[in-house]
Formats: sequence, C-alpha cells, structure tokens
Amino acid sequence: MLTGPSIYPMNLVVQKYGGTSVGSIERIQAVAQKVAASRREGHQVVVVVSAMSGETNRLIALAAEIHTNPSAREMDVLVSTGEQVTIALLSMALHEEGCDARSYTGGQVRILTDNEHSKARIQEIDGHRIRDDLEAGRVVVVAGFQGVDEQGNITTLGRGGSDTTAVALAAALRATECQIYTDVDGVYTTDPRVVDDARRLEKITFEEMLEMSSQGSKVLQIRAVEFAGKYQVPLRVLSSFEEGPGTLITLEEDDDMEKPVVSGIAFNRDEAKLTIRGIPDTPGIASTVLGAISEANIEVDVIVQNVGHDDTASLTFTVHRNDMSKAEAILQRIAKQLKATTVESDDRIVKVSMVGVGMRSHAGVAATMFEALARENINIQLITTSEIKITVVIEERYLELAVRSLHSAFKLEQQDLVE
Repeated sequence: MLTGPSIYPMNLVVQKYGGTSVGSIERIQAVAQKVAASRREGHQVVVVVSAMSGETNRLIALAAEIHTNPSAREMDVLVSTGEQVTIALLSMALHEEGCDARSYTGGQVRILTDNEHSKARIQEIDGHRIRDDLEAGRVVVVAGFQGVDEQGNITTLGRGGSDTTAVALAAALRATECQIYTDVDGVYTTDPRVVDDARRLEKITFEEMLEMSSQGSKVLQIRAVEFAGKYQVPLRVLSSFEEGPGTLITLEEDDDMEKPVVSGIAFNRDEAKLTIRGIPDTPGIASTVLGAISEANIEVDVIVQNVGHDDTASLTFTVHRNDMSKAEAILQRIAKQLKATTVESDDRIVKVSMVGVGMRSHAGVAATMFEALARENINIQLITTSEIKITVVIEERYLELAVRSLHSAFKLEQQDLVE
C-alpha cells in the first residue's frame, strides 16, 4: 500500500533520469537546467536518478575482487551508493542554478520494501517528508533503485529499479505525470536502427506498452509499466538530450486515444528453442517437463505441444538464450526418465511480435502478417497469440527482413493511423 496526503497540486511531476542522462558532470548540469526550467514553469518537481553510467558495474567488479560470492545484503549496501553520489551532485547543480533542492536516499524517504535483497518489491511509501519540501518550494531529488525493509536494511529493486521508484513515487504523491527521461525521444513503432522510417508514437496504452516491453522493447522496464497501469499513473517517455513531446503511455479508456490496428513491432534476439520428442501422451507430462524447468528458475515463454498418432507427443518451448544449456541438460535427464526419443535445441531463433489494441476489433491481422512473411520466404516455426498480440518465432537471420516487411505491410511509417 502506498501512503501519503490525499490531495496534491495538479502540477506535480515526477521526472526520472537514467544512468546515461547523468553519466558525466556536464550531463548532470544539463539535467539540473531541465529541472530548474520545469520549476520556473510552475511545476512542483520530484526527481529520481540512477547511478552515473557504468558506476554500478564498477562497484560490482570491486566486490568480485574481495569475495567470489558476497552476501546479497552487503551487495545492496554497496551498489546503492552509486545513486547516493548522483543525488548529491544533482542537488548541488540545482543550487548552482538558483533552485533550492534537497536529496534523499530511498531509506530517508522511507520507501519500504520486502527483504528480498537485489530484487525487493515496494510495499509502502511515506510521502509526508517529500510533501513538506515541495510546499517549501524545493525540488526533491530521490535515489532510484533502492529502499529499506522493516529492519532498516538497505534493499535494491533489481533491473529497472529506478523506473519503478519513479512510478511508485508518482502514484504515492498522485502526480499529474511521471516523466521518464532517457536516450531516446519516445516509443517508436519499432526499433529505428532496424527500420529507418519507424515513427514515434504520440500515445500508446499501458496494455500495449506492457506487451512491447515483454517482447523485447527496451524503452521501459516491465515492472514500471505494470506499476503505472495498476495505479493509473500517466507515463511520458522523453529524451534527455533533445526537446520534444515524447510518447504518452496512458489508459485505453482515454476518449482521445486513436486505436490503430497495430501500434508497433517488438522483437527479441535473446531467445532459444528446445524440443523434447517421443514423450508419453498422458495427463501431467507437460507439468513434469515444465515443472522441472521452472524449479531451475528458468523462465519459459512460447509453448507448443503436438500429439502424434502413436500415443506420443512433442513439447517445444522457448527460453532466454543464456539458459539454453541449463534447460537442455534438464531435458536430457527427463528424456531418460520418460524414455523420450530426442532432445533438440536451437539458439539461432528470434521472436517477432505485432502489438495493438485494435486487434480486438479488426479481423485479418494474422493473415496479413503471415502473407508478408511468406512473400519473403520466411518460415514460421512457432506462433502464439493474445487479444492484442501475435508472436512468431523465426530464424535469426531473417529478423531485420521480417521486421521491415511487417512494418511496411501494416503501413506503420505513415502519419495517418491505419484503420
């Protein structure tokens, strides 16, 4: 539960700046200028910052020189110091801009988490101290990625933790908007490095952004999008390095939200595919196989089961490429137990996903997708769907060709949205 005062000004914004955005003194000074400009425009501003780019990795490397397997508690104490440096420097830079500011660690704000070190989850935020500073005319600068548990131990939130901190604070403070400043100027129809005419989206729904993030889009972390959707915090992705409106991530129910059939194409290169063949076609077999994979803390994504005419079945699923060898060893063990015929693995595959809330009300999306891939002689190995997503697994060598052909087939480069 998030706690705090029940009424806040409508011009309160939370701004988050990542490691690249605060990667040098010059960039910290540039951030201070942006924040001071927001303050002069009449906004109350809370800023959440990451450690300077590369700092967390440097701290982890130091720990590795001391101990081969340091305790999770002490690692959290160590890596949380990176953000502490940034909040102090940014506050100093704001003072230099003539803007009163005060910095806080996660513990000082009292961002209360559970006690799962390195992957803690936020349970409660006390917003009273921040409110007092805002009402006194100060900018509040908060260390992202960290909190404390009930015993006062420092905890860190894991991957994407600073985004999560920003969204959680925006929810607790009932901010008008949570602005995520990064090295891109918004959310695009697909990766502009793959498709030259990829288009920046003015708006996208939480649901679409969640699917895009889960399928490979690196703009926002999944946990932050989930948090924003749960607490209905409008998110805006902006560039730290150039001016622009960015992309607003908001509720689907927004009456002004136009709903194209497809909003974007996400893809993930870090995939591997495993298949176990000749397993008995009996109840509980899938549970036996995937249960063993799950117990090894390996996340499974696309799953397809096929049944043959000889009372045997095959089970195919995808995992992160880094987990392929570990998963294959587990399957080999299970294959002996079940007297399966073969175990196969392939780390030369990728996932490509079409995402759009308009799929709910428009037929023919899958047909158009498959036709576009067929024209390029791209074979589809696996298919999975949801209400607003179609994902295919294909050979890695066809990734960029597939994304470009699909982007063109759905006319995503056009400014007028496809209906």
